[in-house]
Amino acid sequence: MKTKDLILIIEDDEAISRMLSLFLDQQGYKIIVAGDMKSAIRELQTQSPEIVLLDLGLPGGDGKTLIKSIRTQRSTPIIVLSARHEEKEIIASLELGADDYMTKPFSTYELLARIRSAQRRFMGLQPSSNILQCHELVMDTAQHTVAKNGEFLKLTPTEFGLLKYFMLHQNQVLTHIRLLKEVWGVGYQQEMQYLRTYINSLRKKIEHDSTRPAYILTELGVGYRFGCGDDFDSKE
Repeated sequence: MKTKDLILIIEDDEAISRMLSLFLDQQGYKIIVAGDMKSAIRELQTQSPEIVLLDLGLPGGDGKTLIKSIRTQRSTPIIVLSARHEEKEIIASLELGADDYMTKPFSTYELLARIRSAQRRFMGLQPSSNILQCHELVMDTAQHTVAKNGEFLKLTPTEFGLLKYFMLHQNQVLTHIRLLKEVWGVGYQQEMQYLRTYINSLRKKIEHDSTRPAYILTELGVGYRFGCGDDFDSKE
């Protein structure tokens, strides 16, 4: 991590914002805090944060409105930190463009891991524009090939497209609807069986043990996450 990356904390609970500010400052980040919608918009307009930590319940408006507004202007990673546990809130936030969603209370060290994952994703650390890699998996998008430990895998066009989308969005929670729309196209958002079938098929080809996946991780009730972190465990 480079020093003094800027994090904008948008949180109206002063105890939480102080705790986060102290912890993240100790990790080498620079912090700015906004306690309501108006000040959040002002900070976004005058600063250039590398990460936005966003509470949904804000004085002056709902955080989901802010997610939508941010996404019309920039691709800065947004991690929602909210007491709202309802599935509809999580899915709505992710569909509007949030990169991740953590419910309160949460572990500060888990948050740190997710911040670093979001940073790696945002920076696009790839060997070249055509090569996508996650540990032993290497995809060449130009040659339309995927290799695992140097051995080429036989993937159908749909499996390739699904894996490509996962690898382009490593460590990011992807909702069922988003995957169906992006891989299969508009009109397939309700075809859950399509997605389950191809997830199972893809797991059998890329995982060491498809019953204990290390790459394609299930986010219950929401979607999937393609795991590619420093703590990756191939589960051989």
